[in-house]
Amino acid sequence: MALITPSFGLIFWMLLGFGLLFFILKKFAWPFITNTIAAREHRIESQLMEAEKVRQDMANLKSEHQVLLVQAKEERDQILADARKMRDKLYEEAKEKANNEAKAIVEEAKKAIHFEKMKAMTDIKNEIANMSIEIAEKILREELSDQNKQEALVSKWMDDVHLN
Repeated sequence: MALITPSFGLIFWMLLGFGLLFFILKKFAWPFITNTIAAREHRIESQLMEAEKVRQDMANLKSEHQVLLVQAKEERDQILADARKMRDKLYEEAKEKANNEAKAIVEEAKKAIHFEKMKAMTDIKNEIANMSIEIAEKILREELSDQNKQEALVSKWMDDVHLN
């Protein structure tokens, strides 16, 4: 039983050793350990605060990104709408210009046809007049081949002329 129950001297020396060890630890080790733990706690707390700040910044950036994305989509839609309007306007202008040019070409063709028709009519009239003159000349030669017929024709013309 002596092994199980310690003697008074052993307890005294154990308490004295424990007290000395406690004093040395309290004087030199505990301030270092508590400062290190406090510094680590402060560092972890600041890192957590930074992480929260970064998370907030990321959330803000995400919302700003969403806003920018929405604005970009709106600008894209506006640009596409403007491009469609411009395309339609250019198409209508080109169509109108083509129609006007076609009308102008048709009018020019009508004028050219009219002038060609008038020229052809004039050529036909001239040709008819020339043929009439040639026929009349041939008839007059036949009629006036005789001297008596010539004198009778001249006197008839003289009678038809009235002097005032």
